[in-house]
Amino acid sequence: MIKLDILQEVEDLRTVWPHEALDFTPWLADEKNIGLLSDAIGIDITVDETESNVGDFHVDIVATETSTDRKIIIENQLEDTNHDHLGKLITYASGKEASIIVWVVKRAREEHKAAIEWLNNHTDDKVGFFLCEIKLYKIGDSCPAVKFNVVEQPNDWTKAIKQSTKTNETEQLRFDYWQAFYDYITKDKSFIKVLNPQKPRTDHWFNLYLGTSLCHLSVNQIQKRNELNIEIYIDNSKEFYAKLEHNKDAIESIVGDNLDWRELPNRKASRIILAREADFADQEKWQEQFEWIVEKAKKLQKAVKQYL
Repeated sequence: MIKLDILQEVEDLRTVWPHEALDFTPWLADEKNIGLLSDAIGIDITVDETESNVGDFHVDIVATETSTDRKIIIENQLEDTNHDHLGKLITYASGKEASIIVWVVKRAREEHKAAIEWLNNHTDDKVGFFLCEIKLYKIGDSCPAVKFNVVEQPNDWTKAIKQSTKTNETEQLRFDYWQAFYDYITKDKSFIKVLNPQKPRTDHWFNLYLGTSLCHLSVNQIQKRNELNIEIYIDNSKEFYAKLEHNKDAIESIVGDNLDWRELPNRKASRIILAREADFADQEKWQEQFEWIVEKAKKLQKAVKQYL
């Protein structure tokens, strides 16, 4: 018989995150971890800023819904809900003109569940309030595992999500391509071990995560000019971009190609791109394209890893 153990809840969240602003917010803002929250509430979240100013206050996380660019605010509370944080939530939503408001808490009190339900029932379908409890579980002496439980959400959110996912022909082609690519790479355990892929969507990009908040790999299909490219996307660190560019020859030697280096000095992000021609309409050519992506993604990951 296989020995089974008991799943135990870790009651004190501060044993893992001692401080909300210094520990929990940076953890949640990391690409992998925000993905857990994204999966729980059913929307794709791209983090824009942490500890963002709203008058004399600071909202924990400002983000956007990846597919629609709707503004999101996330307020964290490693304790039971209280009136103070509820007031801040509404203040931040107003100050940032947010459409999606997420309150992440240790435990939701009944009166605050009712308040969020009331807000959802008395605001239009362009605004949605989510109340999520964060839980930690462990088995024996294992590391804690995280789970987000959605306590309150807009009543018609499921319907709205279905309506927002109606696709045109171009979007459908993108989705079919990424689904086929996802099925291809998930068979390669060594690839998944070092490059964590997002789930297929209708966007023109597909992200591969490197386990760092400094940068990730993005695969892009530019249908209007039949271009497939893969890039190192550096979100907000000109210093890290400069470090990579300083080692340009070594990186290009590993990749085996010349790269297109774009610092983009007037923007937060920087990009390092490798592109090729691709016919997305011909599914018989997808396999060869997937092989190219995997080969170059592994080499880019190897090239970048030594400078992280």
